[in-house]
Amino acid sequence: MSASDRPHILIADDQRDVREALRLLLKSEGWNCTAVDGPAGALDAAQKQRFDVALIDLNYTRDTTSGAEGLELLRELKKGDEELPVVVMTAWGTIHVAVEAMRHGAGDFIEKPWDNQRLMCVLANQRALARARRRGQRLQVENSLLRGPAAEGFIAEAPSMRRLLERLARVAPSDANVLILGENGTGKGVIARLLHDASKRADASFVKVNMGGIPETVFEAEMFGHVRGAFTDAKSDRIGRFELADGGSLFLDEIANIPVAQQPKLLRVLEDGELERVGSSRTLKVDVRLISATNADLPAEVANGTFRKDLLFRLNTVELHLPALRERGEDIPLLAESFLERFGKRYQRAGMRFSPSAMNALSAYAWPGNVRELSHAIERAVLMAASDVLDASSLNLDSGAVAVGAGAMAMPSGNRQVTVEESEKQLVRQALEKTAGNIQRAAALLGLSRPALYRRMEKYGIE
Repeated sequence: MSASDRPHILIADDQRDVREALRLLLKSEGWNCTAVDGPAGALDAAQKQRFDVALIDLNYTRDTTSGAEGLELLRELKKGDEELPVVVMTAWGTIHVAVEAMRHGAGDFIEKPWDNQRLMCVLANQRALARARRRGQRLQVENSLLRGPAAEGFIAEAPSMRRLLERLARVAPSDANVLILGENGTGKGVIARLLHDASKRADASFVKVNMGGIPETVFEAEMFGHVRGAFTDAKSDRIGRFELADGGSLFLDEIANIPVAQQPKLLRVLEDGELERVGSSRTLKVDVRLISATNADLPAEVANGTFRKDLLFRLNTVELHLPALRERGEDIPLLAESFLERFGKRYQRAGMRFSPSAMNALSAYAWPGNVRELSHAIERAVLMAASDVLDASSLNLDSGAVAVGAGAMAMPSGNRQVTVEESEKQLVRQALEKTAGNIQRAAALLGLSRPALYRRMEKYGIE
């Protein structure tokens, strides 16, 4: 067992020979020990690191019988970490004090002089119980992660996703700021919503802001609000995104797109929880749990001066790395089946299924657009396939794939090399034919906005 894997115990006793005897015993049993001579040292050590068990004496400098100092230390330790198992030590004449300690949260007590075998048994049991409680709590949070509305269709069977889910379960109940990192299309927005739904703020607001979609000129008004008359178009007071999220969670997507000039203003709110609406001198307090996401390399952005280092430190109290779809191959068939069922119901084509060749093609494809691309590919296949059995050709996932709009639209190259424009033109025609000229549905099929589809129709002379 390496030193980092050994259980770590905090020992508090004012007698040096007791501390040394315990240290030697526990070290021989594979435990790491931190031994202090009183409550102040114990509380200081507990603030600096997390222990598996605390073993504390009940009496120190005030007297030798009341146990008041030990009980006070017990309460402070549990206040700092309610999951920390605490075992108290007492002389035979003060067992009633040990019983009182157990009423205040101690897990067990040891009489002095102690029996080594009983001592090790008590400590091992307390550690095991604490670990079981933590596992149970994580499982409870994991279950809540998978039960909320955001979890519909959420699949995490691959080992990389199971590890992510475990981290989610640990961080979700806290108010720690979370930075979600991952490629485009991996589902960072879904993870943000899962974090909120499994937090203590689940019943409060979840406000999402695409930082890339806010012009720099209106950044402050959008984020912090404004009062009437603050600028030409300010006809009335308007609440900002931070106020909307007060008491809940604020999700800042594409966080790397914040202009450098606006970053200090965001930093101030994160540090102080205070803001002023544009045009007002009144300071408002907000209580917001911040979740942010990006596909950018923020340390590189810091290095080239486009992102503040102190802002990054505020954002990434906890970092969650969302794996690319190609890194979670076990999930591809499960996701594909889920999307097939969803889109089959949506487009009245329930009962569709994949052929073995289709499933092989799905598993072999690199998915540069990740889960979003997979979703678009299955939706497109459901709409355009002539048969209820989807084969590899129905998916259009060969090496001639072409990215169109927000979604990756695949187009077979056939026996000749086709240009991007030819492939795109054909895809637009197919979408319009399949939807009988319905612009809204055709745009959704292609992963485009309506104006973007109109521009492509005009470009290719499509009526």
